[in-house]
Amino acid sequence: MSKKDKANDIEKEQVDAVQNETVEVEEQVVEEQTVEEKLQGELKQEKDKFLRLFAEFENYKRRTSKERIELFSTASEDVMKTLLPVLDDFERALSHIDEDKEAEALRKGVLLIYNKLVSTLEQKGLKVVAVAKGDPFNADNHEAITQIPAPTDDLKGKIIDVVEKGYKLGEKVIRFPKVVIGQ
Repeated sequence: MSKKDKANDIEKEQVDAVQNETVEVEEQVVEEQTVEEKLQGELKQEKDKFLRLFAEFENYKRRTSKERIELFSTASEDVMKTLLPVLDDFERALSHIDEDKEAEALRKGVLLIYNKLVSTLEQKGLKVVAVAKGDPFNADNHEAITQIPAPTDDLKGKIIDVVEKGYKLGEKVIRFPKVVIGQ
């Protein structure tokens, strides 16, 4: 072998080594890019999980605060429901005392107690559901206890009599008015 052939062989080896190094470097760059892309994808997934968890927690806080406000506004609902029959009894007593002219002093005393009870309950959020004779019957707002033949044609499907008043506590109906409707 001549020096020229040896030099060519050495040169080829060096070129091959440089090419191999270039290929290895390119492979490392490609590997680093795929690792970086993989890490970017994982980071994106974790950010998405975090945002979803944060939004879910915010919804939970809003929901529990809303439930707490509703609980405070209707906390006395059970007490109000138990006092409604007492209120009805007062109204019945007042209507019967009105008929008896001799019991004027008794009527005034009962009326004072009744007014005090009503004003106290109103301060706590109790409201009467407004219903009048002749109003159209609505099954969503009234409770029909019976139907009777309407005295006139214009009272068909309308309220003829209110048997028991309805009440709201705040915006929630705690007792629907009981009515008689014309048939």
